[in-house]
Parts: sequence; structure tokens; C-alpha cells
Amino acid sequence: MSQFAKFFLLLFWISSCQSEANVKKAELNVDKLQNKTVNSNGETILDRIKTPIGYERIKLNSISFGHYLRNFPLKEDGTAVKLFDGSLKPNQSAHIAVLDIDVGKGDLQQCADAVMRLRAEYLYSNNQAEKIAFNFTNGFVADFRTWSAGNRILVSGNRVSWIKESSSSGSYNSFRKYMNMVFAYAGTASLVKELNAKSLQSIEVGDVLIKGGHPGHAVLVMDVAINNETGDKVFLLSQSYMPAQDIHLLKNPYNDDLNPWYSVAECEDEVKTPEWTFNKNQIRSF
Repeated sequence: MSQFAKFFLLLFWISSCQSEANVKKAELNVDKLQNKTVNSNGETILDRIKTPIGYERIKLNSISFGHYLRNFPLKEDGTAVKLFDGSLKPNQSAHIAVLDIDVGKGDLQQCADAVMRLRAEYLYSNNQAEKIAFNFTNGFVADFRTWSAGNRILVSGNRVSWIKESSSSGSYNSFRKYMNMVFAYAGTASLVKELNAKSLQSIEVGDVLIKGGHPGHAVLVMDVAINNETGDKVFLLSQSYMPAQDIHLLKNPYNDDLNPWYSVAECEDEVKTPEWTFNKNQIRSF
């Protein structure tokens, strides 16, 4: 065989190997895309976060709190978490997405406050404002119905009372002022007493993982999916933290295959999030 022929065969062999490698590389990329749980173009939790392979989202009533959370709008993919003063949160590795909702101007909307904010926003936007009510740490019941009638809350030491101060208003601006008052005098210690205990196995969208106290912490279940073959449920969590910061969807840094979902089956004793660990019995519902 001539040198030219040998050279031609060598080029053909190299080209064939490269083509095969390119095919395998393309197949690998497709597999990666199929397993990817984040759609960077998605504008809501439903559209942004895919379910893990083998899981499907549980069905929800279109007017439920769960449906409201699942379809909550998100800021652009890659958005950083900011504190209430506009500065960056030091830890930017805990979140997968940022919810498109303001944090306010003061250091008020922290962990339990974020839970109460989303619950109240749901009720307000679904014409159920009369159901908005939260307890202060001392037990005082602060309800939006009384607030919107023109009454305001007077705090003197540990004594709290209503006083008539302005004209009636159920406007959104009035609602936000009411929520700021709640944020100032309610927290995990009070919220945990308002919620109903349940098992992690029966987790639903809108449930709360909460440790009441000082310090305490709370995160909100934003979505739930189930594997119909194994019965295992996976869930998404959101939080604010201290100091007050953007509400953000948490990563699961402990399971790359599920991230950002958490599996009930893997939470035998605790639910370990990037910045807090909950006992599995610290789950509650509204």
C-alpha cells in the first residue's frame, strides 16, 4: 500500500472516531438536558423548576394557597439575593431562584414574616382579606378586618390595644402598613402556636417547617410532587432570613440528582436546608 493510501486511511479512521465521539457527546448532552430540573426561561416556579424523573406534581385546586405558591412569579434566572438595604446577602450559594416580591425598606420581613407575607398576599389577592389575622408574640390578635376599619395598634410595653385613628381603608397600601406592624411584633414564637401539627409524610404545598423561639426559623413549602410507583414525595422550600432579605427558593445541596427538591424518604429524622436544620416533626399547616 502506498504512503498516500495509508495516509488517506488514517484520516478516514480519525474522522470516524471523531464522528462517533461527537455522537456520544451529543447523546450525553441530551441526557443532561433531560435530567436538568431548571428551565432558566421559566417565569414562575411551575415553569422554572421541573420535577425529577419519575415524579409528577400533585393536583391542586386552582383557587388554593398551594396553586398560588406553585405559580408564583420569579425574578430572572441568576438573580442575586439582596438584603433590605439593597446590599448583597453574603451567602449567595443557598438559593436556586428569587421570588418576584419586594422585601420592604426596613429590617422587618425576616423568616416567619416571609411566610406570613405570602399567606396574607394570597388571601388579599383572592378576596379573602377578612381572613387575614396573625398573633403577636404576647398573644394579641392583629386582624386586618379591624385594621381596615380605621383602627391602629397601640403598643405600650407588653400591653397592646386598638385605637381609632383614621378612616376605613382596605387598600393595598393599608395592607402593607398592617403587615409591617405584624412583622414588628410577631415571629416564629407566635406563628408556631397558630399552626397545626402534622406528619412530614402528609406534606402539602403551603405547609411550614418551623422552629419557634429565639432564635427560630421558618421555611415555606412552595410545591410538592410524588412518585406514583414508590409513593415518595419531594418538595420545594422558600425562605427569608436575618437580616430581612429577598424571599428565595432554596437549593438542596445534599442531593445533586434531586436539587432543588427535597425527598420525604431521605428525611428520616431531619430536614437539612442550606442554612438551617429542622426536626422532621417541626412541620405545620395553616
